[in-house]
Amino acid sequence: MAFNNQHFTDMSDYINLVRERNREYEASCGRPPLAYVLTFGCQQNEADSERIAGMAQSMGYKLTGSAEESDLIVINTCAVRDHAEKKALSIIGQFKHVKNARPGVLIGVCGCMTAQQHRIDELKNSYPYVDFTLEPALLHRLPEAVFRALSGEKRTFWVGGEEKIIEDVPVRRESSYKAWVSIMYGCNNFCSYCIVPHVRGRERSRDSSQIYREVRALVESGYKDITLLGQNVNSYKSDCDFSALLKKLCSIDGDFKLHFMTSHPKDVPDSLISTIAENEKIARHFHLPLQSGSDRILAAMNRRYTTRHYMSILEKLRALLPDIVVTTDIIVGFPGETDEDFEGTLDIIRRARFDMIFSFIYSKRKSTPAERMENQIPPAVKSERYERLTALQNSISKEKNRQLLDKTVKVLVEGESKNNPDVYAGRTEGGKIVHFKAESILPGSYAYIKINRAEAFALYGELQNKILYNLGEN
Repeated sequence: MAFNNQHFTDMSDYINLVRERNREYEASCGRPPLAYVLTFGCQQNEADSERIAGMAQSMGYKLTGSAEESDLIVINTCAVRDHAEKKALSIIGQFKHVKNARPGVLIGVCGCMTAQQHRIDELKNSYPYVDFTLEPALLHRLPEAVFRALSGEKRTFWVGGEEKIIEDVPVRRESSYKAWVSIMYGCNNFCSYCIVPHVRGRERSRDSSQIYREVRALVESGYKDITLLGQNVNSYKSDCDFSALLKKLCSIDGDFKLHFMTSHPKDVPDSLISTIAENEKIARHFHLPLQSGSDRILAAMNRRYTTRHYMSILEKLRALLPDIVVTTDIIVGFPGETDEDFEGTLDIIRRARFDMIFSFIYSKRKSTPAERMENQIPPAVKSERYERLTALQNSISKEKNRQLLDKTVKVLVEGESKNNPDVYAGRTEGGKIVHFKAESILPGSYAYIKINRAEAFALYGELQNKILYNLGEN
């Protein structure tokens, strides 16, 4: 149903109402109700799930990693590729047995998939055990959705989100040293292959004072790695532009690094590059999606830049920051992509020498212009091109990483390896993974590692004497 504003009071009111119900539940059952949050998709979805978890905790739920024992299950979905949607639907289907075993369990579906009417219809008709859905713009109404479901109201499928910024939504962060901070929502670019503007709405930016307050609180709490999120962070514009926002955040006292993603090549002014070079608190990493090395395909994608313009940005970046890590996104097999177009992409990869690429086989997205384009590329051709692309980039990534052999790098420790407790993993400020042996280092510490082995996807080295711990010890 379309959401009716007259039913809405305040998020905190619904949080209090559900919390009171959950206190009664705990008193009668001897344990607090449990909530399980499952996330698909990008960093923005991860940030959204931290808000889902924060609201759940505020409502009196205890978070758990087990869906089978949960009283509230929330699946946060992705719609960027068809595979992601089908995987989410498959997982949702597996929760049927949970509902059958315990009919009182609430199941909600959020995220980009639930902003599409055909998916709403599918969930409504084929997944009768789903109690409610919330599109991204309505995520802050999770407490109301839960309250209404607990009150016995019929299943609700809320669409027609409000394109406004909601501040002070409770957040439960997954990490004690790395944080996502959304600075804006939505997108105005309408790339012909992309569904994001259709499911997350138009661009809207948070006030810089709110972002400053959030980042400062994170730094004061010991966070070392903070990533600013937006579908196109370069187009951030509230009471200041993105460069001014970065400068404002860099004025915060503390030992931390700022990352940001994602950037659009059409919106990278020289002032942004200068700001990065002039402020050491901004990580020496720039993720700049290229998508294709063919100007003809870029035009069909509605990307609004050329390969020449893209390469000029790289030249300016590397002129001021020779050691900057540059990563990108590439789409293989966009409709109409010829062998010549694809060779153009390979040529750009050779010239740009990215540290890493995130490559994707084109996937049709309903209601996008590319879905209706002629000359859709056969799957076998797309797969062959994808393999050639990744093989080329893997060789370049390995060559780039070998330049760090015998050098000592500073890494932010993420924790023990899952397979070997004697091996730790960390990341450089450019995002490169580093594996090393150590007896005991707290996650969130800084470690200095001398690199003695380099592969395409990871670096390996030896722990040096100097370690900066999370609490500032040397």
